[in-house]
Amino acid sequence: MGPLEGVKILEIAGIGPGPFAAMMLSDMGAEVLRLDRPGGGSLRFDTGQFEFLGRGRRTVAVNFKSPDSTALVLDMLEHADGLLEGFRPGVMERLGLGPEVCLERNPALVYGRMTGWGQEGPLALAAGHDINYIALGGALAHIGRAGQLPTPPLNLVGDFGGGGLLLAYGMVCALLECKQSGEGQVVDAAMVDGTASLMAVFHGAQQAGGWNDAWGTNLLDSGAPFYDVYETKDGRHVSIGSIEPQFYAELIQKLGLGGEALPEQNEQAGWPVLRKRFSEVFLGKTRDHWCELMEGSDVCFAPVLTMAESREHAHAQARSSFRNINDAVHPQPAPRFSRTQVEIRSPEDLFRRGARGLGHRRKTGSEAAREWQRCLGPDPR
Repeated sequence: MGPLEGVKILEIAGIGPGPFAAMMLSDMGAEVLRLDRPGGGSLRFDTGQFEFLGRGRRTVAVNFKSPDSTALVLDMLEHADGLLEGFRPGVMERLGLGPEVCLERNPALVYGRMTGWGQEGPLALAAGHDINYIALGGALAHIGRAGQLPTPPLNLVGDFGGGGLLLAYGMVCALLECKQSGEGQVVDAAMVDGTASLMAVFHGAQQAGGWNDAWGTNLLDSGAPFYDVYETKDGRHVSIGSIEPQFYAELIQKLGLGGEALPEQNEQAGWPVLRKRFSEVFLGKTRDHWCELMEGSDVCFAPVLTMAESREHAHAQARSSFRNINDAVHPQPAPRFSRTQVEIRSPEDLFRRGARGLGHRRKTGSEAAREWQRCLGPDPR
């Protein structure tokens, strides 16, 4: 099941981007075993059946303060393709599980490291969170409306986009390279680096003179009135992204503004006039009205939905974008593949393989190593 079927990953439990990377790999079919401290609780949102970042994999308890734990993990690593950890630099080394030790035990191991600042540099050992990494990485300063403070975009950019997703990508890249060389290596995923990478197109635009450092004044940051969010009569909101001339022309037509003398679309001096008219018109009708008029058209339109609303939308329903597992509605794995089907493994699926998942804990000590071998089969190498 999934393009990563047969890949075996050990995950040292943590919070945020590390579990997200492990979830991504598990969603693609990798066999991921999470090692958590006794009693669990490493995940920030450890909410039982709603612990989505822990889905699709088994969890065992390991007391990393015990001298036996190092030997236990090293034994497991002999049968693993990869390891994920998200501690500050030096912690795994102090536990006796740094890259040199682990790669000596298994030279083909891909050792994934997730940090905010990276493994070296003047800030490497400093505490931080997503908001700090995207601030230093040059993203936060460009997200916000003119005249307001920069707006944190949840923790999507640092933790999940520039962090966990790029760590998962790095792991797959290194696993592919290992098939050719037979040698493992360390994947150093830092959220500050990932943020800079996600901002590549904007770095180019800014250096070419096509992007203003003042947020809320550019094409894609709410500066342009034809790429923005508008309130409707019922207090809800809609989004438009009518950038291309033909899409903008359709927007004007559907708003009933075709007969008005309006500023040209890309005449920035006239953007306040356009914004005022668009706001007035959208505010005059309900969100449902605008959906009926514009949804599915070339206006580049969508209603602004809450998470609950998005799960019930006809498009999500048609694509089966969500799956109910034990009364918890999960986003389905992405992307999709034409041949190797990806699917969330439910607790029942994991029971059938001899272990438990989605936050449940079962084995401790040497039992975990034996379970790892028994459930996943012999080392193909």
